[in-house]
Amino acid sequence: MLFGNAWEPSLSPGLTAVSPQPQVPSNMGPSWGLLLLTAALGVTAATRCPAPCVCDNLRAHVLCLNGSLMAIPDTIPELTKKLDLRGNNFMVIPAGAFLATPYLTHLDLQRCKVERLEEGAFRGLGRLVYLNLASNGIALLYQESLDGLSSLQQLILQGNRIEEIQPGAFGHLGSLTVLDLRANALVYLPDMVFQGLQVLRWLRLSHNALHVLGSEAFAALPALRRLSLDHNELQALPGEALARLDGATRLDLGHNPITYVAEEALAMASLRHLFLDHASLQDVAPDAFARSPQLRVLDLRENQLQGLPPLAGAGGLARVSLDGNPLLCSCLLRPFHKWLARARVQAEGACAAPPALRGRSLDSLKPPEMRCGRLRPPPSPTTPPEQPRPAGSRQCPRECVCSPDFHHGSCENRDLREIPRDFPGDTHLLDLRQNPFRTVPPDAFPGLKELVSLHLQSCSIRVLHPGALRGLESLVYLYLTDNHLSTLAAAAFEGAPQLAYLDLDHNAFTRVPAAAFQLLPNLISLHLQHNAIRELEEGDLAGVTGLRWLYLAGNGIRHIAPAALAPTKMLEKLQLEGNRLSEVPTAALQGLPALSELKLSQNPIKHMGDSVFLPVASSLQHLYLDNMGLERISPHAFTGLGPKIRSLYLESNKMSNIPDMSNFTGLEILNLQDVPFHCNCQLLPLHRWINKLNLHVGATCGSPAEAQGLKVKLSTTFLTCPGWGRGEAGETNPNKTKTASKPRKKKRSGKSPARGFSKSRA
Repeated sequence: MLFGNAWEPSLSPGLTAVSPQPQVPSNMGPSWGLLLLTAALGVTAATRCPAPCVCDNLRAHVLCLNGSLMAIPDTIPELTKKLDLRGNNFMVIPAGAFLATPYLTHLDLQRCKVERLEEGAFRGLGRLVYLNLASNGIALLYQESLDGLSSLQQLILQGNRIEEIQPGAFGHLGSLTVLDLRANALVYLPDMVFQGLQVLRWLRLSHNALHVLGSEAFAALPALRRLSLDHNELQALPGEALARLDGATRLDLGHNPITYVAEEALAMASLRHLFLDHASLQDVAPDAFARSPQLRVLDLRENQLQGLPPLAGAGGLARVSLDGNPLLCSCLLRPFHKWLARARVQAEGACAAPPALRGRSLDSLKPPEMRCGRLRPPPSPTTPPEQPRPAGSRQCPRECVCSPDFHHGSCENRDLREIPRDFPGDTHLLDLRQNPFRTVPPDAFPGLKELVSLHLQSCSIRVLHPGALRGLESLVYLYLTDNHLSTLAAAAFEGAPQLAYLDLDHNAFTRVPAAAFQLLPNLISLHLQHNAIRELEEGDLAGVTGLRWLYLAGNGIRHIAPAALAPTKMLEKLQLEGNRLSEVPTAALQGLPALSELKLSQNPIKHMGDSVFLPVASSLQHLYLDNMGLERISPHAFTGLGPKIRSLYLESNKMSNIPDMSNFTGLEILNLQDVPFHCNCQLLPLHRWINKLNLHVGATCGSPAEAQGLKVKLSTTFLTCPGWGRGEAGETNPNKTKTASKPRKKKRSGKSPARGFSKSRA
């Protein structure tokens, strides 16, 4: 059986093995203890269970949930089939990490802070059918990252930071039927990127930033039935790429800024359901869907359509949804209205004008009511002229390797002193890493108008000359990591207006190179981590009005000017960890209505005052306040925050109490490990709240001495507090549990292992 977002093994009574040794009841003699121990050894003799885990050997399930594991345990029973490692801290999955468990069929690694999958990480898992890597920090999928998963059917990579996929990354997944890449940072899909997925049926790419698709991006997906491209940045319907999907029956393109659907724009022979809702459509050509003869349902809700022409080419259409459009029910709409009746197409929508017909449904109108008077037709966008695709020559510099199938060129680590020329004109990705170029001269990449991704990492570059990128009109990704850049000329990025992803990590900038960004109106993601920036000043981000992700970790930032972030009104992620901020930059957070993730980890913020997150309280979902040496949080510090917060990281700080968070009802992750809580009666509200959460929070007592090291959830120091008896139903009282459970253990001893498992999860 395959599972959705998670799977929950259930333990069979009397047939479980957990890592703690069996407890012998005190009222039983040594012979009973020997018998119990013998029975336990009979179950576990052939297997071992790691200390923080729970093992069910009958079903071959192992759970190691929400712990602090830094590496994959090496004592997991060899015959394990389902392994749940959610909520740990692995960072890296090394090569051969699961060689000791070759019988795995299900593996869950959600929320494990994984940033990198080494080549061969899953080698040896030839039986695995389900792999969940959601909600981690993976940024790049390499060619061999998923090697060895020949039986895998579902791969969940939702909610990572994947910005680029190297062609061939999925080449070994010949059994995959569902690939989930939602909520990543993809901007571009190269040709043949999904090669090898011969039986894939559903590809989920929603909630990325896609606005460039290679014409052959979907060419290797013969079995695909459903494609989800909603919530991206596509400005035109990618007809050439979609034409490769002969068998797809459902296409989701909603929530993209598409303004016009041209003649014969969509040629999908099997398409039955098309969703173009919540886009920016102003016009649709009469023959837009003529080459999709099976189309039955067309969803055009919440667009800017004032009308439609008769969709003569869509002969099989049964329903058109037009709700939420400003429909002008004049004589101009009569041809469409007559076509609906003649073709027996059901239409959903209502008139917005003229006033006499406002609110009337389309199916209630009669032709004489649809008058023109002095009304003029709304202007329709003209179809942009098609650009001829250059054939591209097949030359290649002598020191390099060019792949005509993937449109790639590579000269990686060839000890080149100058940037080579004469690459094929249709090159899409150019890899020049690890060459000592030192400078990038003007017009360094002639004839590469189709280049999308340029890799210049670790090239000892000190100067990027004005006009260096001139002519790279399709460039989306530029990697300049690990160089020696300390400044950028205002014209450094001239000629690359489509640049959306810029990586300047690990350089020598002492301030943000503001002037250079003025030429980048489409910039979505900016990396300036691990430089030497001391301050974020007003005007530093002028021009980057569409920026969504800003990474500034590992600098020495001490101050952020109140208006420094003002131009970035669309900002969703702000990462400021590892700087020298001594207070939350509340004033700078004003005017960021879309900010959902804020990282302030590893800043020397000792005190947190009232309402410090109020400017972003309506949108913030993920807040990182760990490893700061935080000593005190004001009772009103979290004013405005509430049900929207999904994850809160407060581990490794020095405060002894935290504010009331009882309205944080949407929490999925709460980390309170390594915080020295003072377990006295003032902490009773926190104790009660934690007991009601179905989360592992890791909170322990730091004082008084008799409670030190005990879990806040289980500490008995609260038993003497006034009001302890009120509202304690459902909480864990160790003393009461012990005495009350004895009769049940005698009566229903066969069920005690399952009960113990439930407690370990709580």
